[in-house]
Amino acid sequence: MNTYHRDTRKIDPTRGATLGDSSPNDQDRIEIGPTQLAMREWEGANLTLPNLANMRRYRHARLTQHIVDRGYAGLLMFDPLNIRYATDSTNMQLWNTHNPFRAVLLCADGYMVIWDYKNAPFLSAINPLVAEQRSGADLFYFDRGDKIDVAADVFANEVRLLLQEHAPHQKQLAVDKIMLHGLTALQAQGFEIKDGEEVTEKSRSIKGPDEILAMRCASHACETSVRAMEDFARANVWNGRTSEDEIWAILHAENIRRGGEWIETRLLASGQRTNPWFQECGPRLTQPNEIISFDTDLIGAYGICVDISRSWWIGDQKPPAEMIYAMQHAHEHIMTNMEMLKPGVMIPELTAKAHRLDDKFQAQKYGCLMHGVGLCDEWPLVAYPDQAVAGAFDYPLEAGMVLCVEAAVGEVDGSFTIKLEDQVLITEDGFENLTKYPFDAALMGE
Repeated sequence: MNTYHRDTRKIDPTRGATLGDSSPNDQDRIEIGPTQLAMREWEGANLTLPNLANMRRYRHARLTQHIVDRGYAGLLMFDPLNIRYATDSTNMQLWNTHNPFRAVLLCADGYMVIWDYKNAPFLSAINPLVAEQRSGADLFYFDRGDKIDVAADVFANEVRLLLQEHAPHQKQLAVDKIMLHGLTALQAQGFEIKDGEEVTEKSRSIKGPDEILAMRCASHACETSVRAMEDFARANVWNGRTSEDEIWAILHAENIRRGGEWIETRLLASGQRTNPWFQECGPRLTQPNEIISFDTDLIGAYGICVDISRSWWIGDQKPPAEMIYAMQHAHEHIMTNMEMLKPGVMIPELTAKAHRLDDKFQAQKYGCLMHGVGLCDEWPLVAYPDQAVAGAFDYPLEAGMVLCVEAAVGEVDGSFTIKLEDQVLITEDGFENLTKYPFDAALMGE
């Protein structure tokens, strides 16, 4: 029997031209996407895949409506995460964060143009809502030298001509993050520049049905990867030769194996290095009968952020009593605060009614009670009472928001910090905790 390339090149020839998420059923797909491993695991967990075409239309409609509602001519985006939201395309995301070579203009009539790396216009072809692919938005010194102003004038003129056609007589243009020469060039074209971050953060804050499905899949992949990291840590800490970096590397590898993308921080520490929190992982050799705390900050499958935290006790002795108390107190903190979540609750009310940590934990508490999450940590932020700024977040929770509920519990000059965090969906009548990963039984005193 002959074997044909048209059959073997497909991820699963029995599934037809597209997979369950509407992406092409072949190994030559352009976009970053979940792997066969992730797909098998999701199928085994009875998870429903998102429809990517529907998700892209939802995001396009939300962004466009926010532009129209504010009376803007358009929205010009340079932030790689905003570009991902608008186009669902990626291009060297981390490099792009400090060398901003991509830009997207979404006009008030919905017409969308991307400026990409000149050799990569095909990367956004996955989204038929992207009407044009251009190049020339690279307005940074390394690339343009002493003639950035020339490139910026060319780019700004292109923006003017596009908006003249698609949003005539409107001069207010929202921009998220732009280099200095680009800003002055746009102003020279007569635009009144408005806050694009306000537009994109509000747009991204409410997740559509397919975004929620994507987040469920990404959460499952993340937690499976965390389990592999925990198994490795529990098997290897005993040898006295396993560093924090080696443990953290397991999460990176398992994330990539499932089609995840990157991890934003290095927040894993062991023993004394967990206090104060925010020491990033390094070469310290982990030891038995110590704590390991971590925060995933993981950009996973479909570009979705899964931001959860756990603390583990690894040893043949019981954790100290004060550590068990801190763990139970941290658990009470996030669970009590979670119970307040429902549509219509004002963010300042969450701040005012939040569970209060013991006085001895106040100085080193986390930077916020809760924060939004989607493609990364996002708006809104729920501050602790002593850190709240009046008027900064006077908004109600809405169904479709996703919040990470946080706790960092450790004393000044203490020997440990407990770090816990769950990712929670606001539903029509309350909330759903998307995080299924168990809390360490030894630290919980069980």
